[in-house]
Amino acid sequence: DIQTVFGRYISKDSIVHRMDPRAKLLLSLLFMVMVFAAGSYPALAVAAIFTAGMFAFARISLRQAFVSIAPLAILVVFTALLNIFFVQGGEVYFQFWIICISQGGLQQALFIAIRLTMLLLGVSLLTLATTTLDLTDAFERLLKPFSRIGLPAHELSMIMGIALRFLPQFAIELRTIYRAQVSRGANFSTSTKKHHTVNGFLDCPSLYKVLFRHAETLSLAMDARCYHGEKTVRVLKT
Repeated sequence: DIQTVFGRYISKDSIVHRMDPRAKLLLSLLFMVMVFAAGSYPALAVAAIFTAGMFAFARISLRQAFVSIAPLAILVVFTALLNIFFVQGGEVYFQFWIICISQGGLQQALFIAIRLTMLLLGVSLLTLATTTLDLTDAFERLLKPFSRIGLPAHELSMIMGIALRFLPQFAIELRTIYRAQVSRGANFSTSTKKHHTVNGFLDCPSLYKVLFRHAETLSLAMDARCYHGEKTVRVLKT
């Protein structure tokens, strides 16, 4: 279920869940660097085995893992298509005008798609096995030493926490609008050649309107509570 998995913390009694959030953040960053540095399929295979093992230790099924990154699949597809059309080399399979699909482009697209999938799975494990509050607190504590040189550690961690909290909200609103359109007769699987209406398209303006309204409500709530960044936290602690 996308509503219960996408961007949501899954409560489990596992080694990964009990790890220090700071360690999980650092390991996630290290994993990202390793995936980006991987230059061959054997290296990606090692990353895949490591990812599958971490999900097993977290007691989260691979089905839940792939469902959690399903909304971001468009990013993988778009990047793969860019590589197919813009990377050339080897045998040419199809060519028309400026469009050219070659062996090198297909190989590069497949490699990039696997790399991005591994990257998304590794990052999703961090959110699935760690609460938003623990993540923001760990992020702030890691950046705390840099606050001496003027880095707004608290404000940056607050931004990250709000962004993570908006992910499940985005999924809920997307699902609500989708069901509302379906109940009104929208058919997303029907070709627009047969139905020249907007019913076959998701109502994105309404989705953005709802999300902006949530953001405005949140800003008004923070303003009503006289929130002014780390200064407010210091006052509350004293």
